[in-house]
Amino acid sequence: MRELPRPLDDQDAIVRPEEPLIADWRPKLTKRKGVTKHKLLTERIIADIDADILPAHARMPTHRDLARQLGVSVQTVSLSYQEAERRGYLRGEVGRGTFVRSRVTEKADRFMLDRDPGETVDLSIIRAIYTEAHEDASRAIMRRLAQGDNSAFMRPCRPIAGLERHRSSAQVWLKGLGIEAAKDRILITNGAAHGLFLAVAAIVQPGDIVLTENLTDHGIIGLANVLGFTLRGLPTDREGILVEAFEEACATGGVSALVLIPSLGNPTSHVMGAERRQAIAEIARRYGIYVVEDEVYKPLLETPLPSFTDLLPDLGFFVTSFTKSVLTGLRVGYLVVPPQYSIRVASIMRVTSWSATNLPAEIATLWIEDGTALNLVELQRREVRVRQAMVSEILGAHIAGSHPL
Repeated sequence: MRELPRPLDDQDAIVRPEEPLIADWRPKLTKRKGVTKHKLLTERIIADIDADILPAHARMPTHRDLARQLGVSVQTVSLSYQEAERRGYLRGEVGRGTFVRSRVTEKADRFMLDRDPGETVDLSIIRAIYTEAHEDASRAIMRRLAQGDNSAFMRPCRPIAGLERHRSSAQVWLKGLGIEAAKDRILITNGAAHGLFLAVAAIVQPGDIVLTENLTDHGIIGLANVLGFTLRGLPTDREGILVEAFEEACATGGVSALVLIPSLGNPTSHVMGAERRQAIAEIARRYGIYVVEDEVYKPLLETPLPSFTDLLPDLGFFVTSFTKSVLTGLRVGYLVVPPQYSIRVASIMRVTSWSATNLPAEIATLWIEDGTALNLVELQRREVRVRQAMVSEILGAHIAGSHPL
């Protein structure tokens, strides 16, 4: 049996060789009244990782070797490693050892999130194209809201899953993406990242194994650190993850969920065809694996493709939003969940954000009703095709992946 790919780290989705065992690491534990030994060791591990004394990807001492060195029990070291792994500092691999996770997301925040728009073009974030038509539509909807009675959506703070009218519009939008879902399976979210968090938090426990593409979006990598699960990348081709690799990973055991971007996967631009989706769904059904599909780009595709939430009604979660297809600043998302998870996901939403913000959801609803949303999606498709042609002409063979939409 081939060895499974190692987990993705927090720097990128590229698998890199581990550094050798740190032979000269000698942690010092200072006793404090009322503090257990394993907590002291956990604090020391985290402090040394933060100080770069333990570099990213380094192999930690075995439980037995470190226990012997410190004069503590193997159980004490095991508890410390488990806690550091839960908090996103270490990752353990069966039969290979324990390694220091790369934690560059925090260091990259300033670069990725606090960029001056007037500086060099920032390609770290994919944004929807913004034209005069988008500006006109934004101004028009603001005038319309200013002249109307907004109490119907500004006063309520329930239901948690979203106002009935907003969920009805979500049904219409989802139907256009080929998804038939009852309203009680739909939750309004503050964008796709919010929906992805809710879905994964509902089904994954700390220490679980979650599979994804070997090159994937940074969002799911960050979630692995926040929620404490182990993320493993699977090899891909032009349609996404390979069927054989997914089945092998499931057969090995310990896998709870598959999180993937089936349409226009970031950063490879792959699109998973209908046959591949059906094959993946069949394997997931056989092994009882949840599938969370991040379909933020699916509205841009004109070719109808099956959804995992339809192929796997009891195991499939569907996430989409308006940010990549309609308007970047319109952070409205729709999450479709299996019927038995409606209450659980709504409960997680309540304790994290109470509910989605009604104002953006109202704008999305009005635009769905009057056709503006579809018009802006079509505009986005046309603009993307024009820009793809320009990039192809200039960069040619240097392009790693693209899709004509």
